[in-house]
Amino acid sequence: MLETSARLLRLLSLLQAHRDWTGADLADRLGVTPRTVRRDVDRLRELGYPVNASPGTGGGYQLGAGAQLPPLLLDDDEAVAVAVGLRTAAGNGVEGIGEASVRALAKLEQVLPSRLRGRVSALNRFTVPMLRGAGRSAVDSGVLTELATVCRDAERLRFGYRDHGGAVTRRTVEPHRLVCTERRWYLVAWDLDREAWRTFRADRIEPRPPHGPRFTPRPPPAEDLATYVSEGISQRVYAARAVVRLKVPAQEAAQVVGPSDGTLEPVDEESCILRTGGVNLDVLLIHIMLLGCEFEVLEPAELTDRIRAARDLLGRALEPRSVKETQGTRAGLESNSSRSAGNTEK
Repeated sequence: MLETSARLLRLLSLLQAHRDWTGADLADRLGVTPRTVRRDVDRLRELGYPVNASPGTGGGYQLGAGAQLPPLLLDDDEAVAVAVGLRTAAGNGVEGIGEASVRALAKLEQVLPSRLRGRVSALNRFTVPMLRGAGRSAVDSGVLTELATVCRDAERLRFGYRDHGGAVTRRTVEPHRLVCTERRWYLVAWDLDREAWRTFRADRIEPRPPHGPRFTPRPPPAEDLATYVSEGISQRVYAARAVVRLKVPAQEAAQVVGPSDGTLEPVDEESCILRTGGVNLDVLLIHIMLLGCEFEVLEPAELTDRIRAARDLLGRALEPRSVKETQGTRAGLESNSSRSAGNTEK
């Protein structure tokens, strides 16, 4: 019985992970016969999971949308992990999900066993989420799930894309993956019109269905998509770019350099390489200085010239004024003081 239950969970996991499966593929994954697969599918249906089946050589099994949410089976650590995720969901940049997460957390607490209810209740009562400010952009949860669905099903996506200036262009892409940072969500996709990989901010996407047809996924632009997106939003979009050596360990630098600020590459135990960008070299210099780390410019050479110019400007601001200028200023202040005293009513 325990083996059968474990196999049912494995079968359910496979159905949730992929849009459709043939009976032979499921049997191979589970190490059972196709007949056992059919019997296990019937058991899932009895439990309330809507598993659809299509006959024929091209047929298979699909997990459909059900009228009711079937029971969830979670172990202790999974239940606490879900509670932590729900509690922190309000600040993750998805519009409207904060209230829904609170309702879901309340429902979860009602069905938890007593040994876990206390842990989750303490987490709920003594955790204060730091919500995003009103000025931060947030992506609609419906748009986010729509983007995730077309990525999963490998369907072409049509949408209107709003740029920084508010202009909207029509795009048709082959969506690949969603990448989230601490601030925003991004869609990595192959742009069919431009014949190149592009990264789109999800909060600027307005889907325009119907979507499709389905396509064969291309090899991704990079194995590490998180680094690929970070390079795009912190360097490739800017006219000015720089490579500097920070004289702190990479782990320490990562505390002040976020994914949208640049990419870090460890050099040794005492330094790392920062690659970053800005609208111009002056803004870029200020950005680097605000990190609060000692640094050495590797490229471009023009950035070093900007540093010299900034040094001279700041030095002149700190130079003491001449004695003559000081005396003139003092005399002017005394004259103004005398005039003010004469105009005062008693």
